[in-house]
Amino acid sequence: MQHVKITAIGNSAGIILPKDVLARLKVDKGDSLFLIETPEGYRITPHDPVFEEQMAVARRVMKERRAVLRELAK
Repeated sequence: MQHVKITAIGNSAGIILPKDVLARLKVDKGDSLFLIETPEGYRITPHDPVFEEQMAVARRVMKERRAVLRELAK
């Protein structure tokens, strides 16, 4: 478990993530993180869950309609 403190950043508030947490998330300064509300609390992830869902649908459609897409590519 990591302990972070809320700090003032200009007129806003923020948290500073330790280097080891950034390394485990594979993010760096300037990258975006997403907060996902779960029944247990909040989850922080570098992956956009909405985009991931859209890509899963796109992959399924591309797999199901492979022949049509191949013809359109000609």
